[in-house]
Amino acid sequence: MAAEAIVTAHLGAAGYTTHLSDGKHEWIADEPELLGGGDLGPAPSALLLSSLGACTSITLHMYARRKEWPLKDVKVTLAMNPDGKPPAGTTQITRKIELAGDLSEEQRQRLLEIANACPIHKVLSGTVAIESSLVE
Repeated sequence: MAAEAIVTAHLGAAGYTTHLSDGKHEWIADEPELLGGGDLGPAPSALLLSSLGACTSITLHMYARRKEWPLKDVKVTLAMNPDGKPPAGTTQITRKIELAGDLSEEQRQRLLEIANACPIHKVLSGTVAIESSLVE
């Protein structure tokens, strides 16, 4: 079975600016100047949160469109460890979802359930095994 997504990250010799590619799109990540980076792109933690935010927004839009619900806009605000460093081995992500449109309370609650079923939410809340190896 082929991988669902393949991303290449390349760090050159200068600073922490990392060039990322999925073979079709290119973007960069960096660290803020406070941490020695050039602040030329989002930090890795922001990229992780943006993945969840994008997946949530897209999933809700697709579901509402299929149901022909009057969802006009979705805004997702995310934070990692908003209350400071959590106990070792845990990470807390808060996700606040704003829904615009003439939606009933029942529709709003159903969209919250759907948000919790978006693919990236499932990845982040499930068991993740990371296999690392060195290549020549």
